[in-house]
Amino acid sequence: MGPVAHGEVCGGPSAPVQIGSTYVHLSKAVGLAWLTLLLSACNYSGDPIRIGLAGSLSDPVGVPMKRAAELAVEQINAEGGIKGHPLELIERDDYADPDSAVFVATDLYESGVSAVIGHLFSSTTLAAAPVYNGGSEPVAAISPSSSSPDVTSAGDYTFRICPSDLAHGVALARWVHDTLRLERGAMLYLNDQYGRGVRQMFVREFTRRGGNLLAIDPYLGDIPDVGPYLDRLAKIGGVQFLVVAGNRGEGEEILRQARQRGLRMPVLGGDGLEGIEEAGAIADGVYLSSAYLPTIASPANRAFLQAYRKKFPTAGLPNQPAAATYDAVYLLRDVITRAGSDRGAVRRELAQVGNQAPAFQGVTGTVAFDSRGDVPNQAVYIGVVRDGAVHLAGGQ
Repeated sequence: MGPVAHGEVCGGPSAPVQIGSTYVHLSKAVGLAWLTLLLSACNYSGDPIRIGLAGSLSDPVGVPMKRAAELAVEQINAEGGIKGHPLELIERDDYADPDSAVFVATDLYESGVSAVIGHLFSSTTLAAAPVYNGGSEPVAAISPSSSSPDVTSAGDYTFRICPSDLAHGVALARWVHDTLRLERGAMLYLNDQYGRGVRQMFVREFTRRGGNLLAIDPYLGDIPDVGPYLDRLAKIGGVQFLVVAGNRGEGEEILRQARQRGLRMPVLGGDGLEGIEEAGAIADGVYLSSAYLPTIASPANRAFLQAYRKKFPTAGLPNQPAAATYDAVYLLRDVITRAGSDRGAVRRELAQVGNQAPAFQGVTGTVAFDSRGDVPNQAVYIGVVRDGAVHLAGGQ
């Protein structure tokens, strides 16, 4: 089922209640009376407004998402909530499993939340989408990081605030050709929906700009044996760069195999390579695309980083799901302030963000939805790994 969010009054003998940044344990006998007094002290005048948080909250990629959501809710409640109503976060962990995501979605659907932030990965978002879009009271779900093109057609109540895989492929192609000025390359792609999507758009955009790909090869598995592909590249010669359209673990293995063969060309990848900077010196110089980098020098990002570091001083830097989740909480704060907490009203108001209603300006940039709940104009950044950290690459 997942943990009970701070601030939820439970039926047990003692329940933690969050007031601002203070937690008070209330006995069952006097809990309601004290809660009334404490909420009055914070100028709350109504019942909590519930929003769900669904994702792989125990996964290293998902833990920052959980932290950022809790930070945003704490800040909003410290400022008086939403028109006097405290915001309450209902957290559910789907363990990155599509079947669990369906169970979590059903639980949140029935819990009375006004909207859901989640899920983290495309597979779980797509599995849960029929639940959120179904029934007599569908509920809007905003994914911070599900980049599959299929999310576009998942339903009228499914939104996301990250670019699709297709945008990452285009951004990488433009970067290689226009900024790095490289004309001849090769590509290895994970033979799944993600890898094929990045491959398709990279190849289309790069060749449209006059570039030439000398090899395009698929791989499978967490530890792919791409030795024969790399041997062929070494024999061909003249390969100026290598694109790895896959995930971090595979990227590290491909890097090791390439360096062992003396292949020193630049390596690039999409947001699936997130975290590769932790691989050590072998990752230095790797380029990767991302919808968010902690080094973005915007006032909104600086304020977010300062608050995140203060609340979680040992947690390290937030990732893209964290920044987008933080934005999603504040986006819902604004939407519910205008439209109320009714599910249908929330969905209608969300759909107008960026067209009939003002675009949302957040940590990850400008959020403006199209008719399918996508953010087609959101920026994709190119980062480069240097000394164990990802920095915004020059020329952006």
